[in-house]
Amino acid sequence: MPKTSARLLALLSLLQARRDWPGALLAERLGVSPRTVRRDVDRLRELGYPIAAFKGPDGGYRLDAGTELPPLLFDDEQAVALAVALQIATASGAGIEEAAARALNTVRQVMPSRLRHRIDTFQVTAVERPAARANPRVDGGVLMAVSAAVHAREVLRFDYPPASPAGADGGGAPVPPRRVEPHHLVTWGGRWYLVAWDLDRADWRTFRADRITPRTPTGPRFTPRELPGGDVAAFVADRFMGAGGGDWPCRGEVILALPAAAVSRYTGDGLVEELGPDRCRLVLGSWSWPGLAAAIGRFDADFEIVGPPELRDAFAHLARRYTAAAAG
Repeated sequence: MPKTSARLLALLSLLQARRDWPGALLAERLGVSPRTVRRDVDRLRELGYPIAAFKGPDGGYRLDAGTELPPLLFDDEQAVALAVALQIATASGAGIEEAAARALNTVRQVMPSRLRHRIDTFQVTAVERPAARANPRVDGGVLMAVSAAVHAREVLRFDYPPASPAGADGGGAPVPPRRVEPHHLVTWGGRWYLVAWDLDRADWRTFRADRITPRTPTGPRFTPRELPGGDVAAFVADRFMGAGGGDWPCRGEVILALPAAAVSRYTGDGLVEELGPDRCRLVLGSWSWPGLAAAIGRFDADFEIVGPPELRDAFAHLARRYTAAAAG
């Protein structure tokens, strides 16, 4: 039987790997008795890990989210991936650069020397593409608050100063807070925008996230309305380029296994919609379908093709071409 400390680490690693673990299966994986598993779970609880027990034919345990952040356990690959992601986040443009740098330093300090050496020899430098205009930085707390309201489907109240400092009525009168039903948080041309239904104006609006100052608490929950056309990419493109503004002859859509903040800095006039902490929707254009497929492939991440069929055919075409090239 492994020592208690090593067994606790192994148990914690298993609990982090999946949501529910039957007690008998945990005992089998650890090579101990169910009674030992129960004692080890109690020890982890004493260390601050919120482990819940669930009833049923098998019975088992679940690592829940807690009010405080207890020590985390990462394997070697996860630790290296986390450090690399934090390096990239220091130039994400999402207002989290300083926090990402501090988090990277914290992670590096607690890494064993073998992993610290790998991180120190693998440095990522994010270089911004020159833009026609300087895009304002968005506070990370604003993005988190807006994203939370989108996912919770709660009415969002926020201050939104007009473009002119004179005020909405031209006389300098205070501008009342906006009340909206938030639907999508997207990026366009390197800027973050909120797509929402404006309750006071009874119409769809797009708001620049760098001008939003959320108010608390949020409002009541709402049933999402149908976006005009049913497609957020087409909606945003129409707002910025005019109805039917097809700037590229080929435009496609994919779901990328990357955070929206990491993708938005490199998409130019593409549209990025946050779908989760490590998942986003990308709508991008190009001069040809193979060119579009190649542009998506440069993100070096798993993805799902949404459409159109021409994009799927282009990926198949490139796959055959690359396979032939690899064969010599």
